[in-house]
Amino acid sequence: MLQLFLLFLSFSLAVEALHAYIQDESEHKHYLIVSAVTNLLVNLVGVWFFRNYARRNLAYRNAEDMNYHSVCLHVIADSIRRIQNAEVLCMGLVSVAVFMLVMPLFKATGGVLLQMAPPSIPSSAMSKCLRQIAALEDVTEVGETRFWELVPGYLVGSLSLQLKMGVDDQSIRLFVHGLYHDLGVQDFTLQINYV
Repeated sequence: MLQLFLLFLSFSLAVEALHAYIQDESEHKHYLIVSAVTNLLVNLVGVWFFRNYARRNLAYRNAEDMNYHSVCLHVIADSIRRIQNAEVLCMGLVSVAVFMLVMPLFKATGGVLLQMAPPSIPSSAMSKCLRQIAALEDVTEVGETRFWELVPGYLVGSLSLQLKMGVDDQSIRLFVHGLYHDLGVQDFTLQINYV
């Protein structure tokens, strides 16, 4: 649920940023954004440089301290103004960051909830197993197969086989379980029918 909320928040921020960018009727809005961000970074360096002069008490030892404090306050005020000018870019960056952080988790949990094929097992490996099973002498038909992640990292699966009547299925069971165990399937159900 949290992932859906964050994806919705990311989308909303992106729409707001795009809307604010389109509403800006300035002819040079691209340059204004770049200029605002550059000035913001320079001002932040200035704030860091003059951080020792940002005092709470106003007891100055000399006029130079008062000037440095004044410069620091000016830089902070300018930084606040630049933040407002760079609002569109900041909203866009936050939107992209949230989307990129949430999407992998959203895909993983969606795959588990929808019982999708496990991404850790290539489809070519699954096909190879099915061909090996179908090639067994006593197997007449390979039925429905289903593999998924029960929880991340825990693979489960099921397979149905039709065997010739009267065949001892123990060796076939061991062979099939061994194939899928080697692929990383921890819990496997094999259903056998006789024809």
